Amino acid sequence: MARAIATLFGVGYVRTAPGTVASAVALLLAWLIAWSGGRFAVLAFGIVAFAIGAWASEVYATQSKSNDPCECVIDELAGQWIACAFAPIAPLAYALAFLLFRVFDIWKPWPIRHVERLHGGIGIMADDIVAALMTGAILAVLAHLNLI
Repeated sequence: MARAIATLFGVGYVRTAPGTVASAVALLLAWLIAWSGGRFAVLAFGIVAFAIGAWASEVYATQSKSNDPCECVIDELAGQWIACAFAPIAPLAYALAFLLFRVFDIWKPWPIRHVERLHGGIGIMADDIVAALMTGAILAVLAHLNLI
């Protein structure tokens, strides 16, 4: 079960850009969650995905004998959902949430790079959560200024 969750039920085995593919899947799911339950529901699902993902990532990393296996993409799901929780439910806002989250997750500016040093499941998840919060801060400002 930990492997299935950590790899987002096999999405992590995509050969090209598994993290980006996982984020795209997460974006579509976030849109559905937001339309049925609102932005708070997206945040709640993101927090639950973080908690379950930390456990699953810990187990999977231990089994695979790797600190941060590339096929472990549950962190992208949790991060993308948390980022989307800050976005208005609009196509432009969600596209921007996806783009900013991926840029921060790949580029890893401070403090993202700093939290990436954490070990275990929390370490695997933490950098994506910080990337999500940085994305969320930008989205909140843009939404407040009515730019998205």
